[in-house]
This record gives sequence, C-alpha cells and structure tokens, in this order.
Amino acid sequence: MSRPLGALLDLLFPPRCVFCRRLLHRGEEGICPRCQQELPWALGAEAEQTGEFFSLCASPLWYQDQVRASFHRYKFKGVRGYSRTYGRLVAQCVQDHLAGRYDLITWVPLSRARLRQRGYDQAMLLASAAALALDDVAAETLCKVRDTEAQSGLGKNDASRRANVLSAYQVTDPALVEGRRVLLIDDIVTTGSTLSECARVLRTAGAADVVCAALARSRRSC
Repeated sequence: MSRPLGALLDLLFPPRCVFCRRLLHRGEEGICPRCQQELPWALGAEAEQTGEFFSLCASPLWYQDQVRASFHRYKFKGVRGYSRTYGRLVAQCVQDHLAGRYDLITWVPLSRARLRQRGYDQAMLLASAAALALDDVAAETLCKVRDTEAQSGLGKNDASRRANVLSAYQVTDPALVEGRRVLLIDDIVTTGSTLSECARVLRTAGAADVVCAALARSRRSC
C-alpha cells in the first residue's frame, strides 16, 4: 500500500486498538500502550499447558474481559483485520515458548458448513498472520469432515467436548505431516479437547510431534 493511500485510509478510518478500541497515535500499531500494560497476559509458565496427544500449548493471553470482547468482534462481527495483531502476539509467544520445536505450521479448520455461514476461517487467518510474523507460511493439513455443535455451548463438561469432536477431523495429505513436527494453531483454548483431537489425528497420520499455540487460554483449561 502506498503511503498517500495509507494516510488517506487512516484519515477516513482511524486505526484503533483491537482490544479497547481507543484511537491509536502515530507509531502505535494494533494495541494501545494502556492495553500493553493492562491486558491479562499469561506470563512465564502460565502461558504453557500440556495435553493429550500434544506436547505443549502456549498462549499469550487469558480469555477474559477485553480479550473476550475483542475476539467476539473478530469471530462473529467480521472484523478480520484483527488477525494481523493477533498473529503478531501468537508469533511472539511461539518464539518465547516453542522455538525450534516445529517444522510445519497449520491450523484447526472450520467445517464447510460453518465456513459458508461465517465467510472466513478465523483460525486460518490467525495462523497465516502468525506464520508471516515468523517468516514462514501456514499449510493446510486438516479438514473438518463433520459439522459439530459449538464447543462453547457444551459448558465445562470435558467428556462432552471430547465426544463432540471425536472423528470430526481428517488429515488432507498424510505425506505432508509424516515424520514432521507440527505447530497447530487455534484461536481460544478452553479444555483443550479440540486441540487434542486434531493432534491425535496428526499423530496417527505419522506426525513426529505436535505442539500448539492459541491467542488466549480460558482459566478453565488450567
């Protein structure tokens, strides 16, 4: 984008913080200084969790308050541009916690029905933005072959969440993942059931290991 065009767009549509929606000043990008200080960051070991079939998952934020409100605008209100800022946050978290532990970046996909309904795959956009920030690319390795009930509608019941996603995913190209260490990116982690199922499918297809990253983590996943 040319500088004059960018300046015109900033004039017509002033950039705002993706979390609190305050106007950003010159030199600020994506997040305002106040949110940089006050967001519920998951620091140190808090950012990490283990799970079934994946070795480690890292998330930079806790899923609450302004993080939740921002994500709802991104996922349900069509604010796709948030993916750039989210991607940079996930990429930094990957560098801090998962550097050197993966060969391939991929994402947890939507079903075709949900993709038609929403018009975009928010996890794919997030993974693509994170990969770009990591000077890499995200590759499609999974497809969702069965539309499922939204995990958020199942409350805290781990068994129900696991059953809901069981056999819902398939590997698109086993040769792509065989023998490789996979970084699997999703948006929000609650119980980890979806990540675990996707990791199980990837491991069954021959992936050497699966590590995960997400934008935010529910405190219920501790």
